[in-house]
Amino acid sequence: MSAAKSFRDLNVYKLPREGSRAIFVLTKRFPKEERYALTDQVRRSSRAIKAMIAEAWARRRYKAAFINKIDEALGENNETQSWLDDALDAGYIDAQEFAELDARYQSIGGMLSRMIDRADDFCKHAPDTDYRTLREEPPDVDYNSLFTDH
Repeated sequence: MSAAKSFRDLNVYKLPREGSRAIFVLTKRFPKEERYALTDQVRRSSRAIKAMIAEAWARRRYKAAFINKIDEALGENNETQSWLDDALDAGYIDAQEFAELDARYQSIGGMLSRMIDRADDFCKHAPDTDYRTLREEPPDVDYNSLFTDH
């Protein structure tokens, strides 16, 4: 597997992207009275996960900023799971749909936690690095191999 050149290459980005699409389709059948409540909330939190990962990727220069954004993604991930609990409790999704989505978001949460634990593997250069004058190529790191998806 080749090294990630973009946040879009990361499995930890691809999984919530697929998950937010699944949630969007699923929430289309929620009652209209949930439009500005549960429907909007679960859609926003599921989309925010991947947005925070993209932001973290851009902030790898600063380890603390990287960790902060990944931690925010983890928070959005847990929020999504909480909204899915509400959808199940209200009968808007069935137990099988819930189990599949919950397992996906459990997996994403584990991957995000490992990213925090392995932040040094993502943040290779010091904050004061002048990237315009950097002579050596950064090591080819396969970021997806740093964690499993379970």
